[in-house]
Amino acid sequence: MSNTSLFHSDRETLFVDVILPLYIAKTYTYRVPLEWNAEVAIGKRVIVQFGRNKIYAAIIHKVSKEAPLSYEAKYILHVIDEEPVVDSNQLALWEWISSYYMCYLGEVMQAALPAALKMASETKIVVSENGNLDRSLLSDKGYMVMDALDVAGELTINDIVKLLGQSTVFPLLKKLFDQGYILISEEIKDRYVPKRKACLRFAPEFDDAEGIRSLLDSLNRAPKQQDAVLGFIQLRKTMADITRQDIMEVTGVSSGIVGSLIEKGVFVVEEKIVSRLGGEEVEITADFVFNEVQQQAFDQIEGFFEKKDVVLLHGVTASGKTQIYIRLIEQVIREGKNALYLLPEIALTTQITDRLKLHFGDKLGVYHSKFNDNERAEVWHKVLKGEYKVVVGARSSVFLPFQHLGLVVVDEEHENSYKQYEPSPRYHARDTAIYLAHLQQAKVLLGSATPSIESYYNAKASKYGLVELKERFGESQLPDIQIVNIAEEGRKEQMFSYFSGVLLRSITDALERKEQVILFQNRRGHTPFVQCNTCGWVAKCVNCDVSLTYHKSTNHLHCHYCGHTEPPIQVCPACGMPHIESKGFGTERVEEELELLLPQARIGRLDLDSTKGKYGFEKIITAFDEHEFDILVGTQMVAKGLDFGRVSLIGIINADAMINFPDFRAYERAFSLFSQVAGRAGRREHKGTVIIQTHTPHHRVLEQVIQHDYEGMFMTEIKERKNYLYPPFYRIIKLDVRHTDMQNAREAANRLANLLRTQLGNRVLGPEPPLISRIRNHFIQTVTLKIERNNVSINRVKELINQVITQFGMEKQYKGVRISIDVDPY
Repeated sequence: MSNTSLFHSDRETLFVDVILPLYIAKTYTYRVPLEWNAEVAIGKRVIVQFGRNKIYAAIIHKVSKEAPLSYEAKYILHVIDEEPVVDSNQLALWEWISSYYMCYLGEVMQAALPAALKMASETKIVVSENGNLDRSLLSDKGYMVMDALDVAGELTINDIVKLLGQSTVFPLLKKLFDQGYILISEEIKDRYVPKRKACLRFAPEFDDAEGIRSLLDSLNRAPKQQDAVLGFIQLRKTMADITRQDIMEVTGVSSGIVGSLIEKGVFVVEEKIVSRLGGEEVEITADFVFNEVQQQAFDQIEGFFEKKDVVLLHGVTASGKTQIYIRLIEQVIREGKNALYLLPEIALTTQITDRLKLHFGDKLGVYHSKFNDNERAEVWHKVLKGEYKVVVGARSSVFLPFQHLGLVVVDEEHENSYKQYEPSPRYHARDTAIYLAHLQQAKVLLGSATPSIESYYNAKASKYGLVELKERFGESQLPDIQIVNIAEEGRKEQMFSYFSGVLLRSITDALERKEQVILFQNRRGHTPFVQCNTCGWVAKCVNCDVSLTYHKSTNHLHCHYCGHTEPPIQVCPACGMPHIESKGFGTERVEEELELLLPQARIGRLDLDSTKGKYGFEKIITAFDEHEFDILVGTQMVAKGLDFGRVSLIGIINADAMINFPDFRAYERAFSLFSQVAGRAGRREHKGTVIIQTHTPHHRVLEQVIQHDYEGMFMTEIKERKNYLYPPFYRIIKLDVRHTDMQNAREAANRLANLLRTQLGNRVLGPEPPLISRIRNHFIQTVTLKIERNNVSINRVKELINQVITQFGMEKQYKGVRISIDVDPY
């Protein structure tokens, strides 16, 4: 997009509508100073004042000659960018998200831009360095400001507001700035700071053979300095940029030795801007060949792409889907276009990222939440400039400024990690990626071993193309799945802590064969709750309606919703008895029990607690892959995209919690999770085994998992969805009503539901309290709308909802009530 908008005349008065990073319903209009007419353009950031004393970096959404009718437009204060940081396609995507997910553009902006591009309000005023200006020409208030600056050195805008006793200080400051009296030193401090590296080079007199010879002779009496120089010479043969640390590592000399050579003028220090993203060049290899089934699937995908924009690749685990993705991406790059590879949780997919780096080298960018603000901003700028041809990322990477997008791959498209729940916008990255591809006329490939019901239904209805890979790649075979009835094992006294005799014997056998084991328990922590054995009291969070989980690693009780912690309880606060017992078990407890039962085994744990830190996940995965652990205990993290050659046994400790979860997608998610976990076993030359422990061995979902019968699960679920009015036949919109008082929350929710019923009738269900009815001291009531897909305009329904919420918000008794809207809350 051009960096100028319309090449307006310098004499025309222009106005810009801007998106502010705030919870406000509309864009806001500002006036453009005549001298900046040529600089304003859609997608650039500008500094504006909004509210009494607040200033923000906003995005220009529209440039026009139309002044706002209902208020007088203030001037923009500054144009930040020389080139737009957001293009027209991105703004169109933001508008779609705002409309579809019923949120404000400012909320989308907050989610879309890296924090370093949103900038921080740290406005400071200092005296200009031009000392020749005549202050006698100033107004009284101007003189007061300059006098105060002489004393204080610098003032914030809030300081000046207090000094002058008025809120409208910007015209005065602008005048002082224009006349050269003041500088706005950190008017809006951009938090993106390039990473710099201090590199060393020889001073010019030592940068040839003769100079080096005389230098080494002069250092005869300083052998350590001589070693440092020789080390630098050696490093220079293979490295372009050499740091002090590099010399210290290769020679063993101290930092002081290198410092003394810098002081002597032997080395000159040069600061270089370097990437934070580790973009070392990797040779791109094409070392794999499709088997017959993969080639057939690849050809089918290409055929579908000629007539359809979205194709679903339904391939069993280890069928070689990633190789198909790579070949399609290579083809898109040859066509001069870019590709986006979406993964459900980038921190969980190190192996895939490494695999892609082998093929795309420094053309590959990675974008995810474990990166800091500067790294995320750097990726943004590289995508904007077209330096990255492929981006692999989590859900937020759909917001990157792609210029020529040709393909979007959504791997593990069924994963609910693609759904953003808090805060707004509550978008689904898979559906957003499909709209993004539509805007850029790109193709979308959805991939999964267990597709979501909605995607598979769309494929069966011929809305998407459908390609199936039913065989594992190479020699690997699908694992044998064995169901163990833990109630029956208990009666036979064959339960050892949480492990059946069958599972324990299988673990022992695998360890004797020098093979590895993964154990799955979808609950982290040590103990899910602690209870008094005398009166039944349970330790609960003071802010939320949930029990506290005991974590052995911190020796504290934790709330997994608000982060509240407290020390473990020894005596019941209700009855005063010391009979406090731990109930249930999480991954920490499983690890602890295994250490007692199998003291010779090396055990690792993979959950949210053990993977804190930027590289926490990678360290555990690498250690397990290199056989530093025999057994890996984990939550659902172990199910997502990992490939281990030595794993022959998977144990699911307790299947019942997943199957019996109160949600209409519980059976679908249980089937998906068990199938994905099972897919980690026997992925290469050996056939694996999966043991599932349960109290309900004949449950239909477990029988479908045993038979690898996705089609059977789909047919059963789709009938129930149709009968009970659930997606894909109906749309669901959920409205959560929150208030700090329980009674107020109930009354407000009832009022909202009744207003909605006057417009939408029996499509409105509730209100009712959700499973967790209090979070962070806010009581919650949920109103659910089920909207049929046929013969009903969803846009009209959303208009009616917005009208009702506006009417509701004007009723004074509900002033403190918060309403959050979630479209497609699954």
